[in-house]
Amino acid sequence: MKTPRHILIWLPSPLGDAICAGPALRALRAHYGDAQITFFASPFTQSILSPTDCADDWLNPAGGTAAQITQLRSRSFDTAILLKNSFGSALTVWLAGIDRRIGYARDGRSILLTDRIFPPKDNRGRFKPISSVVYYLKLAEALGAAPMTALPELNVAQSDEDAIDRLFPHIAGSDKPLVILVPGGAFGPSKLWPPQRFAACAEALIERHNAQVVISVAPTAAERQTAEAIASLCRFELIHLGNTPLTGGQLKALFNRAAMVLTNDTGPRHIAIALRRKVVTLFGPNNPAWTHTDYPDEIRIVGQGPCVPCDKPACKATRHYCMESITVEQVICAAETLLSRDCDE
Repeated sequence: MKTPRHILIWLPSPLGDAICAGPALRALRAHYGDAQITFFASPFTQSILSPTDCADDWLNPAGGTAAQITQLRSRSFDTAILLKNSFGSALTVWLAGIDRRIGYARDGRSILLTDRIFPPKDNRGRFKPISSVVYYLKLAEALGAAPMTALPELNVAQSDEDAIDRLFPHIAGSDKPLVILVPGGAFGPSKLWPPQRFAACAEALIERHNAQVVISVAPTAAERQTAEAIASLCRFELIHLGNTPLTGGQLKALFNRAAMVLTNDTGPRHIAIALRRKVVTLFGPNNPAWTHTDYPDEIRIVGQGPCVPCDKPACKATRHYCMESITVEQVICAAETLLSRDCDE
């Protein structure tokens, strides 16, 4: 088989998955050192993963399938590595005439792939709940790429650090510990911890640790409303990013200054881990095994309930047992455990 010269790597759509694919991307870069590698991903994913030496170029998907086929045909790729699991991604690269098409044999797309890698399943034929990091690394290993690291990593551009200094001079010039709350989640409402509990945690960390608290939300009406609810329920003034939208690079630069991040199980959790911040993550409906990283500075609090894990975006139970079972006291205790490590180091 010919050595690939011009490789397209189609990244996963969820931000957390794209970050978790980092170790696999580094392994593939080292393995195909002489090839031209182009990442195919949304502009926001590009802003989070950049700067990186794993890619020589980026393409952002344009329009629907027909437009993407035209876009890919114009670049004359000889190999496509699909980290995105969908049938549509396999169909697109097949119709774009890319000779070698590599990916997991799933979602009915096996016939469209030239190199089929079989995902791990249990004895009942269901996908095994393994970490996304391991999942993407296994694909890279199947191509002969050797793992270089098992933890995601992100880089921060100096221009984005400078932007945070300008936008938040009171943070840049303060010695107060910065705590970032992430109360949203693109997956769906089933992962969300109640706003009043985030507010209670913010109050405790301000009172006990003189923390500066920032609420990090996506620029959507629902997440802005959540941030406003938390801010209104807290006795102290909180900063929330619904009022100051940031680019992906600027968001990384802000997270890079955090003493701790308190987050639902959502994409920014992976930003915090990849930047080696201290993290408290709240798990409800989803099995933590899917995103486990063995990161030592993360405390994971897993909600309990008769229906856990359900892996559903919206709760179907009469009560939201899993997220309600996580108490403010539990979270404050975990946060203080992590913050106290600064004193011990």
